[in-house]
Amino acid sequence: MARAGLTAERVTIAGAELADEVGLDRLTMSQVARRLGVKDASLYAHVRGLEDLRGRIALLAADEKTIRIAEATSGRAGKDALVAFADAWRDYARRYPGRYTATQIPIEIDPELAAKAPGPRRAVELTYGMLRGYGLAEPNLTDAVRLLRSTFHGFVSLEAAGGFAHRRPAQDSWVRALDALHILLEHWPSSEEGDRA
Repeated sequence: MARAGLTAERVTIAGAELADEVGLDRLTMSQVARRLGVKDASLYAHVRGLEDLRGRIALLAADEKTIRIAEATSGRAGKDALVAFADAWRDYARRYPGRYTATQIPIEIDPELAAKAPGPRRAVELTYGMLRGYGLAEPNLTDAVRLLRSTFHGFVSLEAAGGFAHRRPAQDSWVRALDALHILLEHWPSSEEGDRA
């Protein structure tokens, strides 16, 4: 019998908090059970196992990150939107490293849960909407999305791993990287497949 008050949401939040503390790759069901003060078996009334929990953490994180990005970029356009978007992304990755990791690696997610989760869809809408402000159309939009994700994820991952040991502050390089991205997006090279809208 499931413990009173224990829900899939509570298990997911406890798992997300632990993932931030110990790392998503080190998260175990036993740790989550201890955090919640229950036996391991009690968790399985709410989540199917560790992979299911990781999928739920990924969806939770996608929702949280998207809400922060939406709030940061609301009413902004062009470079202001790009900087607000990037700063919200980086801030989330720094504050919630385990949850952030869950949004960046392949995890098998229950299709029913994924279909109900607004975060991933909203993230795509926000990213494409911000880039349309630069006048980009497909296939350039997809290429630009991949460039931004690669840049943001690469930067925050290297920063988290201590990869920026140079005496120049990482923040200065972050600002310059966003300046460069803005210039590139304003002067996106044309392609045979598609140009600006």
